[in-house]
Amino acid sequence: MADNVNLRALALETLLEAEKTEGKLNEIINAVLEKYAYLPKNQRAFYARLVEGTAENRIKIDYIIDCYSKVPVKKMKPAVRNILRTAIYQIKEMQSVPDSAAVNEAVKLAVKKGFVRLKGFVNGVLRNVIREPEKCVFPDRADIKKYICVNYSMPEFIVSEWIERFGDKTTEDICRAFLNEKKTTIRIRGNDEQRSEIKEKLIKEGVKIEKAPYVDYAYYISDFDNLSELESFKQGGFTVQDISSMIAVKCAAIDAGRDLKIMDVCAAPGGKSLLAADLSSAGTKIISRDISYKKTDLIEDNILRCGIDKISTEVWDASQFDPKYEASMDIVIADVPCSGFGVIGHKPDIKYNASEDKVRSLVNIQRSIIDAAVRYVKPGGVFLYSTCTVSEAENEDNVRYILAKEGFSTEDISPYLPDEIKSAAAKDGYIQLMPGQESCDGFFIARFKREK
Repeated sequence: MADNVNLRALALETLLEAEKTEGKLNEIINAVLEKYAYLPKNQRAFYARLVEGTAENRIKIDYIIDCYSKVPVKKMKPAVRNILRTAIYQIKEMQSVPDSAAVNEAVKLAVKKGFVRLKGFVNGVLRNVIREPEKCVFPDRADIKKYICVNYSMPEFIVSEWIERFGDKTTEDICRAFLNEKKTTIRIRGNDEQRSEIKEKLIKEGVKIEKAPYVDYAYYISDFDNLSELESFKQGGFTVQDISSMIAVKCAAIDAGRDLKIMDVCAAPGGKSLLAADLSSAGTKIISRDISYKKTDLIEDNILRCGIDKISTEVWDASQFDPKYEASMDIVIADVPCSGFGVIGHKPDIKYNASEDKVRSLVNIQRSIIDAAVRYVKPGGVFLYSTCTVSEAENEDNVRYILAKEGFSTEDISPYLPDEIKSAAAKDGYIQLMPGQESCDGFFIARFKREK
């Protein structure tokens, strides 16, 4: 390994930090990849896959460990259980890694972390996993809830809610989709000719590009090393944004023939604001807000990179009403903080940090934001509510909450949706996009009009 960087030790420290702080795993990974940008691409890819794969499959891996260890995973030292987790992921899922290497490196890590007395334990558990695979019997479909929880590494309370709402098959489809290969989705800016030029530039830079569904300007890219070093990215030719987020902005029905006032109340890193700017007239003004300078700096970076002058940023707590903007906006976009159950495929740590109590707490925050945000919509204006989750409490229940407010009604969003994903609920003004059902992240979109 270059400069003697121990990639497995690096993966272990990443998982320990995420577990200890309940931090955002993808942000920790990105920080590590930036720090070790000098490492060869294949080594950084090994590190990222080991961390992400171990995190994605944690419940399943813990089930395997408990089949072979007399000490339950929950009672192990954090370092020991994560050493075992990463080793088992290598044994079960990384065919390029010899079993002996996974075991030997795990034992070395245990010693390095000060667990000399436990090196025999680590070695024994892993050797038995390899030698006696039949000892681990996975749940049968007869107990569908446990089957899904273990095989797809999903917490029981999420699986229980989804089975009750959507049934066994759809729940399994959603959970399976989270474990599928993740593609980087981008929005290529400009007209057809400009998009063709950007695609050609990407191909020349060695990037594989393929058309994504539903939206004309959505594409998948792969085989790149460092996205931020791509010239077409640095020059603002494209933004990273999921298809579902693009569809949400389309549901705002921005009229390029009118100069509009638009507010995005929880905007960072600015994907929706940037798309709104590209879809709108030259005279449109967009206020992009978020709760901290750290977040608005992300928006500013994207504005500068894309060369957009329609957007101004403001630091503001979206749950607090700002009277200077009362009833002044043609469109208000509220993509509120949520449980994130729709993007577990990209952020696997979400499912381990979630709980029913946290969902209830989030609903209170969402409703505080709704209470403030709807007041910025002028009569005849549009309020667009969205989340990246699959949760009735955060989605359909909040639609009912908004409809209880005087002067607001839902509007049919069918005209703004691709034919492939239209649903009956779209005529009622909202849609739940789900992984495994649609080719995008799990996302909820609802459109409201203020009558007076």
